Amino acid sequence: MTAALPVLILLTSLIPAGVTFFLPQDRHLLRNTLNLGGAVLKLALIVAMLVAVGGGAVYEVALPLAPGLVLLLRVDELALLFVSLSATLWLLTTIYAIAYFGRKPELSRFFGFFSLCVAATTGLALSGSLISFFLFFELLTLSTWPLVAHKQDGASLKAARSYLLYALPGSVALLWAIIWLESATGPVLFTEPPDLGALDPWALRAIFALFILGVGVKAALVPLHGWLPAAMAAPAPVSALLHAVAVVKAGAFGVVRVIYDVFGAATVAALGVGVPLAVLASITILWGSVRALQQDEIKKRLAFSTVSQVSYIVLGAALAGPYAMIGGLVHLIHQGLMKITLFFCAGIYDERAGVKRIEGLNGLGARMPWTSTCFSLGALGMIGLPPMAGFVSKLYLGLGAVEVGAPWVLAVLAGSTLLNAAYFLPLLYRLWFLPAAADAEGDERAPALVGPAVVTAAGTVGVGLLAASAISPLGWASLIVTRGYAP
Repeated sequence: MTAALPVLILLTSLIPAGVTFFLPQDRHLLRNTLNLGGAVLKLALIVAMLVAVGGGAVYEVALPLAPGLVLLLRVDELALLFVSLSATLWLLTTIYAIAYFGRKPELSRFFGFFSLCVAATTGLALSGSLISFFLFFELLTLSTWPLVAHKQDGASLKAARSYLLYALPGSVALLWAIIWLESATGPVLFTEPPDLGALDPWALRAIFALFILGVGVKAALVPLHGWLPAAMAAPAPVSALLHAVAVVKAGAFGVVRVIYDVFGAATVAALGVGVPLAVLASITILWGSVRALQQDEIKKRLAFSTVSQVSYIVLGAALAGPYAMIGGLVHLIHQGLMKITLFFCAGIYDERAGVKRIEGLNGLGARMPWTSTCFSLGALGMIGLPPMAGFVSKLYLGLGAVEVGAPWVLAVLAGSTLLNAAYFLPLLYRLWFLPAAADAEGDERAPALVGPAVVTAAGTVGVGLLAASAISPLGWASLIVTRGYAP
C-alpha cells in the first residue's frame, strides 16, 4: 500500500476523466456520481496519508514510462499540503459546478477536462523529480485550455489563445532549465538539492532565472500575468479552479520546489537571487492590487486580486527564513479558501441575480444574505482582518521579514493591506448599505450552489481561529519547515 496509495490518489481523478469523456450528454446522474465519487475517495485517501506522513511514513513509487524515463511519485509533507487543498476544493467545486451548469450541453467534455485538470494538479503535487513535475506541469496546461475556451464564444476563445501564448514560452523556458541543469547534475530528485559544483555561479543564476520564468507564468508574476484576467471569460467554476486550486497554485508551488528542492535555500542566498525574486513578488503584490482598484467587473477585480495575493507565497519562499516560509506556505491554503469563496459568490450573483458588474451589487445583502455574508468574510479575510486566514499569513510574513533583516517588506504588506481594503470595502458597502434598484433580482433557492461557498467561508474563519492547533494549515506548514525546509 505504501507504493500503491500515490497511484490510487492519481487514479481517483484520471478514471472519472477517462470515463466522462465518453459518456452521452444525457447521462447526468452517472457523470455526476463518477466525479463526486472520485472526489470523495481522493479526499479519504489523502486524510489517511496525512495521518501516516504526520507520524513519519514515506510513500514513493516509480513508474517506468520509456527507456530512461521514470515517473516518480513521492509523498512528502509539502506535497500533502498542496494535494489536500486540491482534493478538498475539488469536491466543493464539483458540487458547485453540478448546480451551476444544471443540464446544459457539453458537460461530458467539461467534466472530463475538469477531472483531468485535477489529476494534473495532483500529479504535480506528488511529483518526486524534476522531470515528473514537468510532465504534469504540461498536462495541466493542456487540460485547462479547453476549460477556459468552454463557452466557445469570441471572448473565451481569445482568452484561451492568450493563455497558450503565455504558457507555451514558459514551458520552453522550464524545459531548457531542466535540460541545462540535469546535463551537469543528472536527474534531480525532490529529496535533497543536487550537487551544483559542476556549474559556475553565473550559469546557476541563468538557470534559476529560466526556472522562475517557466513557473512564473502560471504564478502570474508581473509581467507574466496578462493571461489571468483575460481567462475570466470562462464560467465561474473554471475561474474558481484556476485561482484557488490549480494553475496559479501550481506556479507558486513550483517556485517553492525550485528554491528549496532544486537549488536549496543556502545556494539561493549565496547566488544573491532570492532578494531580486522577493522584489519581483513585492512589485506583483502592489501592482495587482492597484490594477484591481481599476476594474468595474467583479470577476476582473478578483482576478487582479489573485495576481497580488499569490505572490505572497512567492515572497515567503524568496525571503528564505523560517517564519517567512511558514507564512508563504500557509497562504497557499488560506488564499485558496478565501479566493474560491469569492469566485463562488461571484458566480452566484451572476447566475441568480444577473449581476456581473460592481454597481449591480447594491442592496444584494438583503436579497441574498447567505451569499453576501460569505463574500464579505472572504473579502475581510483578504484584507487581513484578525483572526481570519489572511491575517495569519500576513503576520508570519511580517515576522519572517524582520527575522531575515528585510524590514522593507513590512511596507509592502502594509501597502497591500490598504489597497486590499480600498478595492474590497466599497463592494461590501454596496452590498449592505446601498438600496437595491427597483427592478433588482436575486434569490438563493439553490442550496447546492450556495452550500460550497458557506463551507469555504467558514473555513476562512476557522483556519484563523484554530491556527494554534497542530492540525491546522499553520500547524502543517510549521511541520514542513521544521522537518526539512528550515534554511
